[in-house]
Amino acid sequence: MSQVKRRELFPGVWLRAVHTNKFKSAYLSVTLMSPLDPETAGANALIPSVLRRGTAVHPDMESLSAALDGLYGGAIEPAVRKKGETQCVGFAASFLDDAYALEGEQILEPAAALLGEVLLKPYTQDGVFSPDYTAGEKANLLDRIRGQINDKRTYATHRLTQLMCGEEAFGVDKLGDEAHVEAITPASLWQRYQQLLREAAVEVYYCGSAQPDRVEAAMRSALAGLPVNGDRLDPDCEVRISAGPEPRVVEEAMDVTQGKLAMGFRTGGLTCWEEDYPALVLCNAIFGGTTLSKLFLNVREKLSLCYYASSVLEKMKGLVLVSSGIEFDKYQQARDEILAQLDNIRSGKIEDWELEGARRTVISGNLATLDDQARQEEFWLGQAAAGLDETAEELAARFEAVTREQVMEAARKLELDTIYFLKGKED
Repeated sequence: MSQVKRRELFPGVWLRAVHTNKFKSAYLSVTLMSPLDPETAGANALIPSVLRRGTAVHPDMESLSAALDGLYGGAIEPAVRKKGETQCVGFAASFLDDAYALEGEQILEPAAALLGEVLLKPYTQDGVFSPDYTAGEKANLLDRIRGQINDKRTYATHRLTQLMCGEEAFGVDKLGDEAHVEAITPASLWQRYQQLLREAAVEVYYCGSAQPDRVEAAMRSALAGLPVNGDRLDPDCEVRISAGPEPRVVEEAMDVTQGKLAMGFRTGGLTCWEEDYPALVLCNAIFGGTTLSKLFLNVREKLSLCYYASSVLEKMKGLVLVSSGIEFDKYQQARDEILAQLDNIRSGKIEDWELEGARRTVISGNLATLDDQARQEEFWLGQAAAGLDETAEELAARFEAVTREQVMEAARKLELDTIYFLKGKED
């Protein structure tokens, strides 16, 4: 059984320590949490990759790799994520748990120190980031941004959120945009890095066999170089209650062989902070969130209107996003059938096996996070961004109690906001 402790290391710098003997490796992450902003998103996303290239003590990747090899082949990887309207940048590290060290030596302390070194003691030239490291990682980031269009399924959802949330921070991509990344220089990136260290809320996560007091001491020492600031920015997320009077429809043409139909719904203000949030999760699971869902079994399998059809819930933003791949001429049929399936949930046309299948899938998926350190860290980072302390087990218990009527009520709150259709170019 694991124990979860949360404590403040410094003002605005929090540690969540999961004490467990379940894993052979220990997991450690440090995340800087900053409001999503088109002006800073690209620089924020670039910072961890540039920092990972080298430190003042280990000035290149070879010497950093050698230091990690000395910790039984540990790993420190840059991480860029988006939780609601918060951009989360930093590092995730994994290394052998102390309990399995051959000589009984301590690994946590040197691993924490190396992670702190990567974050706080970068390799510099002329008082700013190395021009070579900046240019190299900038090119990689631009490749990633440009490459997003190659996966048309992901691209369609990305365009949908851009269109739905064009005036909201949620419309900003976690990697930033080409124009802002192109403009970054070693000096401007250094300036942004200093600002991020001063202003971002910091979330530290540990999962392993070490006692929380020992983890706290190791991380206090590792992060002692952080600027002291009692006014670190708290994560926040704007929630728009309702869609516009009429759904917006946007069509784009590209050289594609399969159409992409993406539909965005507002949840009427229903988010992870509301008491009836579990009903929304089950509603989404029944609608399109699992392979037992109405979209998968009816729109895809039974009617063959889509190559794929699914929905995801953005719990902090109050959005349900439907993603489907269709033949170009099936647009109207697929759109109508997707909406018809939602109407079926609203009117209670939910079989017992659908409700219970969704419930079991959601609960087992939730509890499976406890068996995977990276997924558990992801779960707790989401909770931190939302300011919640509810455990996966507590959430699972709430899913158990959801009734058919509550699912129907959650479905009735969904309002279609935007439709995005990516079609082929006409000859």
